[in-house]
Amino acid sequence: MGDYIVRASAANGNIRAFCATTRELTEYARQCHDTSPVVTAALGRLLTAGAIMGSMQKGKDDILTIQLRGDGPMRGMTVTADSKANVKGYPVVNDAMLPANSKGKLDVSGAIGAGVLTVIKDMGLKDPYSGQVELVSGEIAEDLAYYFAVSEQVPSAVSLGVLMEKNNTVRQAGGLIIQALPGADEDGITLLEDRLGSLPSMTSMLDDGMLPEQILEHILGDQDLQISDRTDTRFYCNCDRKRVEKVVVSLGRDELTDIIKEGEPLELKCRFCNKAYDFTPEELRMIGKRLGIGGRP
Repeated sequence: MGDYIVRASAANGNIRAFCATTRELTEYARQCHDTSPVVTAALGRLLTAGAIMGSMQKGKDDILTIQLRGDGPMRGMTVTADSKANVKGYPVVNDAMLPANSKGKLDVSGAIGAGVLTVIKDMGLKDPYSGQVELVSGEIAEDLAYYFAVSEQVPSAVSLGVLMEKNNTVRQAGGLIIQALPGADEDGITLLEDRLGSLPSMTSMLDDGMLPEQILEHILGDQDLQISDRTDTRFYCNCDRKRVEKVVVSLGRDELTDIIKEGEPLELKCRFCNKAYDFTPEELRMIGKRLGIGGRP
């Protein structure tokens, strides 16, 4: 079936909703970064949110970045998405391990700890928009709902989930974001909040075979739900050799001079997808020559 996001409206256009299934991209991220189960759960949640929020952007070149930094053993994550719902991301620490929480589930909150969540929107203007809030729980969905309320003044319900198999591969992943727009009826919002509070988890609904369209129908079907489009989403990294070469240049003259003198090849890996790029001693000397660094080892 593949990963995709459904966009919809309800209540005469006063509510907008997004629902996504993201098992494949979450499993791809797990393999890329060789993540522990709790890190897979955390990264999968943020990737799902990033894909949905990326698809909310209007400009074809708009880029959204979500940075989460905490004092837990994971230390944080970074996710970037474009308006086509291409998303990529990486954890600061990929192999953090914690015991299950009091509910017997993966302790995402404990892995992240206390910290901050930052959302950066680059819409091609002189300065990107940036909003930051303190983490209220570390559960990611609640933190994003708080961000929407505080930084964007948009009341939002956010649900994100990742369900793991016993062999630590990803069984299900997905999420939804429902937002009340200006003009939304207060009674309707209260009814929606009550309904969302009694819902099974996202991954339970997906594991029962429900599609994103059916989940939205279940939640908003009696409020004139209108599904407007469906967007494929995937883990996609646009790294290439030219971009990574810029990282070599950014090492600075002194460090690059030392590397050239050693006469050894250099391997650099993309943080987002872990793809390795190798530079031979001769290639490093050519880069150094362009920067005015002469001499051979």
